[in-house]
Amino acid sequence: MGKIPIIYVVSDSVGETAELVTKAAISQFPLNDVTIKRFPYVEDKVNIDEVISLVKMDHGMIAYTLVKPDIRSYMRESAEKENIYAIDIIGPLMDQIQNLCQQTPLFEPGLVRKLDDEYFKKVEAIEFAVKYDDGRDPRGILKADIVLVGVSRTSKTPLSQYLAHKRLKVANVPIVPEVDPPDELFQVPASKCFGLKISPDKLNQIRRERLISLGLNDQASYANLERIKNEMTYFEAITSKIGCPVIDVTNKAVEETANIILNHYYQKRI
Repeated sequence: MGKIPIIYVVSDSVGETAELVTKAAISQFPLNDVTIKRFPYVEDKVNIDEVISLVKMDHGMIAYTLVKPDIRSYMRESAEKENIYAIDIIGPLMDQIQNLCQQTPLFEPGLVRKLDDEYFKKVEAIEFAVKYDDGRDPRGILKADIVLVGVSRTSKTPLSQYLAHKRLKVANVPIVPEVDPPDELFQVPASKCFGLKISPDKLNQIRRERLISLGLNDQASYANLERIKNEMTYFEAITSKIGCPVIDVTNKAVEETANIILNHYYQKRI
């Protein structure tokens, strides 16, 4: 089986897009020792010459995102001259969009990272998720775009942060049998609320591991299976009263759960 060469990720901005696409491609192969070297802010032909020299020495390949036509062409020609594999990630797409819309691109690197309204909405949503995490202030429930409901260790906090990066304000509410849920939870539209359920056995495993990581006894009631079953029964009673969708997160990554929530949320808005 051939060994993949070093991949040089070259960009006229920070190179995040090129690296992300490269990693996505690599993930489709059973490879564990791939080396990626990022070269950001490549803006002139001298920079290209430096990269070409290094890649040739390492017998590597190049994945690049360069928006200026002359620099892009120089990269392509230089790579061909030295028999180096070089993949233009953004160029063909820009060319096709230009053909379809009959408009000339700005050819300005780094535009995707400029501070704009979307950026500030994301920051605001992240701050909101932190402020109203774990039921700290029930007033956040009424202000939230989405309200997550679940017992402890059902990924409410990481899910809140993930959705915040999608510019949604998320509050999450822990469900504990000994504590009545805040009144606000029953005042918001049920379509904004999402219950997160998990199998008792899986939750038992997660909680035991959590206690051990904290240096505590994993036999505490927090990780007791009967206690967990009681919590889940109480959770089901609360979500039934709210009338909200319930998602089984037992074997789901945060991204999977987030996609389900986003699809449901935007379908309701439409």
